[in-house]
Amino acid sequence: MTRYIIRRILWGVLLLIAVTALTFVLFRILPTGDPARLRAGRNASPQVIAEIRHNLGLDKSLLAQFWIYMKEVFLHFNLGFSYYSSAPVRSLIANRLGATVSLAVGASIVWLGIGLPIGIVSALRRRSLLDRASMGSALVLVSAPEYWLGLIALYLFAADIGKVKIFPGAGSYVGLTSDPWKWFTSLLLPWLVLAAGSAAIYARLMRSSLTETMGEDYIRTARAKGLSERRVVMRHGVRAAINPIMTILALDIATLLGSAVLVETVFDIPGIGRLNYDAITHSDFPIVQGTVLLGALFIVVANILVDIAYAYLDPRVRYS
Repeated sequence: MTRYIIRRILWGVLLLIAVTALTFVLFRILPTGDPARLRAGRNASPQVIAEIRHNLGLDKSLLAQFWIYMKEVFLHFNLGFSYYSSAPVRSLIANRLGATVSLAVGASIVWLGIGLPIGIVSALRRRSLLDRASMGSALVLVSAPEYWLGLIALYLFAADIGKVKIFPGAGSYVGLTSDPWKWFTSLLLPWLVLAAGSAAIYARLMRSSLTETMGEDYIRTARAKGLSERRVVMRHGVRAAINPIMTILALDIATLLGSAVLVETVFDIPGIGRLNYDAITHSDFPIVQGTVLLGALFIVVANILVDIAYAYLDPRVRYS
């Protein structure tokens, strides 16, 4: 197991280097404009633009710029400075990370708490009225875009514009350390909106996986031994059926941590996704590079954790 984890970490580092190189080259090759001119403003003199270009290292060769950037990122964890605000990208991301973590983790708890029980019940009572109703509702929720659900939810339930004002904090994010209760109320509606589609996907996936698992030979053996149906389902069925859920869960959370642009923009949550959106509108490429690298890091770490979790969730999986 230890050797396997070391190999996966080394492959993850190589993947991060490849992602960093790709994003760096793309932003230098694509016709996105001169960063020095963008930072200097419209009416800046050629001398000012030349000075900014020198300070940013843009007057060096592409290979030299790439080498300097890679050293700063992987040796000093320095992601550069914002073209728009001149602030360190690392600090900007760190200030926004808490809001995105709160949104992603809270939404994942909600969609797991809703989706998995519905999927289990639907698998055990196939073709029942509850099964048909839950799977039909899941199809509707999966088809609804998040930004549309967010706008409808704000229109119906927000404290300032909502028709039924039952979510007083929606649209006005408050940090956890500032006021825990206001933090909770400000994120409750975004959690539900973000979890709606995901809960539907997880319910359908859990139903399909558990239905297949309950037909396996070891399930019949467990029943023949006289185990209770609850123990057969939860200890043997769900434990084996949850493996594909773990894979998708880790990747979904990693993706949300990297960038949850739509929900953060609709609910005005100052997270990584909103930071990335603002950076794109201002052509602030160091921030975009930093958020892309952060998203890749989350996905690599999530994949490693899933591979390790498989060995504990499924007794048939062993790493040598």
